[in-house]
Amino acid sequence: MTTHAPRTATSGRAAAGAALPVASLGFLLIILDTSAVNVGLNAMGADLGGGMSSLQWVVDGYTLLFGALLLSAGAWSDRIGARRALGIGLAAFTLASVACGLAPTMPALIGARVVQGAAAAALLPSSLALVRQAYDDASSRARAIGIWTASGAGGIALGPVLGGLLTTAWSWRAIFLVNVPVGIIGLLLLARTRPSPRRPAPVDLPGQVLAVVALLALTFGVIEGSRDGILAPPVLLSALVTVLAAAAFFAVEARVRRPMLPVALFRSGAAVTVLLAGFANNAAYYGVVFVLSLYAQRELGQSALSTGLMFVPMSLVVVAVNLLAPRIAARIGTWRTIVAGQLTMAAGMLGLLLIGGPRPMQLASLLLLPLGLGASTAVPLLTAVLLDSVAPEHAGIAAGAFNAARQLGGGLAIAVFGSLAVGLRSFHAGFVASVLLGAGGLLVAVTVTLLGRHRS
Repeated sequence: MTTHAPRTATSGRAAAGAALPVASLGFLLIILDTSAVNVGLNAMGADLGGGMSSLQWVVDGYTLLFGALLLSAGAWSDRIGARRALGIGLAAFTLASVACGLAPTMPALIGARVVQGAAAAALLPSSLALVRQAYDDASSRARAIGIWTASGAGGIALGPVLGGLLTTAWSWRAIFLVNVPVGIIGLLLLARTRPSPRRPAPVDLPGQVLAVVALLALTFGVIEGSRDGILAPPVLLSALVTVLAAAAFFAVEARVRRPMLPVALFRSGAAVTVLLAGFANNAAYYGVVFVLSLYAQRELGQSALSTGLMFVPMSLVVVAVNLLAPRIAARIGTWRTIVAGQLTMAAGMLGLLLIGGPRPMQLASLLLLPLGLGASTAVPLLTAVLLDSVAPEHAGIAAGAFNAARQLGGGLAIAVFGSLAVGLRSFHAGFVASVLLGAGGLLVAVTVTLLGRHRS
């Protein structure tokens, strides 16, 4: 009997050792395909055609499905087991990456990106759950989660450079095909991990379907309205679908026994403040990354590589300040730090209006620093405030809602900013309008945050 104990212990350590790399690879893939694709958009449009609306859908097809499905992905992962959920997510993400890299037409690329976004939603909660499952000791688990988080931060810094390098040296298709060996390695590592327990976790399928329909209809109306006019029949129909689906969603959430987004969450002033601030912060951040990536290549004549390098200093700031934000808050207070971060973001947005002259990329790199500094200061603290403001049993749901609100903010900003870029008299005018709109949204978020502070 005792001869089996060492083998069991060794097997357990091997399983735990495999869990962290595969979970980190999954998180890395999610972030890479959020940050790398923007740099290759101009090349995708030149190769496959379709105009600005198609490029908006290349990003939003991923972002909106990812954000919307996050609301129930955690429950689904618990229901079938984190290991199985992660395996399904990795396999689907890898196959969708192949489809993206080989897409013969723009509609095929957009369709594959939608599948990628759904797979990313499965990857995120299951990867973290697998890490928690593998490490029983609290200190070891904390270190493992820190490594898992660092893999995402590394994706933020690596994404723009990798996207620019692959697009310039080979093709935009390589941005997606590079995911394939990573996904295969992840699946091989996953086979070495322990099976995950299954837990009874009801999935709110009607609410989830209505949320996806409402978000996609809203985004369709914004994107297509800039091209066909807001009175075009498809745009009016999308507006009607948005209103009906949103109304049905909140009606369902108020009545189902285990809603994926409890109405009670909106009774907390601090929670509502955090959700709105998260929406505005991501709208500014991802909206400007999208439109600036295209502006640099179309108007300033930069290559995909130089455009990717432009974002590197900001990305490094995001990685570093995410770790320092709690220490800053401990010195000057959480709410003050959040407001300072939002104001810094707004100042960075307005600073982008100065881009131009003989060395635009160097100037842009400097002007993007306040944007990254402000975002990485505010977001971790907003998360902490949200978790402190809700009951412990709603912590997971609240975190999912916050991430969904952030993804929705980024997705809608891409729809609006892209529409402004093609809807005004020039791309430059659209860029200026986008920057002003993003800064204005951040100032509104500052006002909401100050009001939420006094209500909390």
